[in-house]
Amino acid sequence: MSLPRIAVDAMGGDEGVGVMVSGAALARRRHDRFKFLLVGDEERIKRALDSHPNMREASEILHCEDVVAGDEKPTQALRRAKTTSMGLAINAVKRGDAGAAVSAGNTGALMAMSKLALRTMPGIDRPALAALMPTLEDHDVIMLDLGANTECDARNLVQFAIMGAAYSRIVTGSDAPRVRLLNIGTEDTKGTESLQAAATRLREATGLALRFEGFVEADKINRGNVDVVVTDGFSGNIALKAIEGAARFVTDLLKDAFRSSVRSKIGFLISRPATELLRHHLDPNNHNGAVFLGLNGVVVKSHGSANAAGVANAVAVAARLLEEDLTHRIAADLAELGEDRLRDHGNGIVYK
Repeated sequence: MSLPRIAVDAMGGDEGVGVMVSGAALARRRHDRFKFLLVGDEERIKRALDSHPNMREASEILHCEDVVAGDEKPTQALRRAKTTSMGLAINAVKRGDAGAAVSAGNTGALMAMSKLALRTMPGIDRPALAALMPTLEDHDVIMLDLGANTECDARNLVQFAIMGAAYSRIVTGSDAPRVRLLNIGTEDTKGTESLQAAATRLREATGLALRFEGFVEADKINRGNVDVVVTDGFSGNIALKAIEGAARFVTDLLKDAFRSSVRSKIGFLISRPATELLRHHLDPNNHNGAVFLGLNGVVVKSHGSANAAGVANAVAVAARLLEEDLTHRIAADLAELGEDRLRDHGNGIVYK
């Protein structure tokens, strides 16, 4: 059985059409049920398809020459939502011509266009950007928000926890993912008023398909003892960049160490299987595909510098969320919590 087709912004990202089409082709070789709407310059897309005959019958091209620039402000990009490859890919989801959209383009523009076209789900105030990150265990950890919302109140954090847990159930298969709020300490007294209020609400909530286990510090995110880490977009983006930077630092340090002497080079040959495993584990392409949670539709952000394997992973993320009906899961969890009976009150949450 084939899935709804996936709209791919073929013009987005650092490498553009070639990598986006190659990534979609790789995803289809792994899962022949995938079908695509490739949005972008028709001539360039056709040239790219010449190298991937497996894509011809599975793809339709929507011609578009206008592209959102990487440094373009979201407000500027919104004005061209009906003419750019990014905007047309998102609108295909809105019209029902595609089940999901994948883009490696400007993150801010993608969020703004997605929110305007698809709107947020009932019970969700703001969508959040969620991504998978590796851990020391066999499963990945989901972290949100990673930059969509720089300031968040307690209500937002509670909603992020619900959305992240629904996503985690798809990824990990756990019936009740372990959820923690990112904080400067694990003690119950630590953190801002918003964090304290969100923690109180999550502790008191019953019937949710998650286990709230308090706070987590940034150095424990990748240890494997938490499934979902919830934070505001400002702190989340800083934490993400710090983790990515630390991973690059370690790999570069190992490269320099192994090149330092003949003995080190011999040591590298002996330890190569272990270093290759480390490289694979830390390669961001193997965890590519951040999701805008909370929208009436599936939109996946691929890293701008992703290679074909990374784009294929982003496509696979979109397909899996369609197959598992993520939006329905989130809606059911919101109904369980009774978010329609809540309203903001300063930094806290109170009943109507």
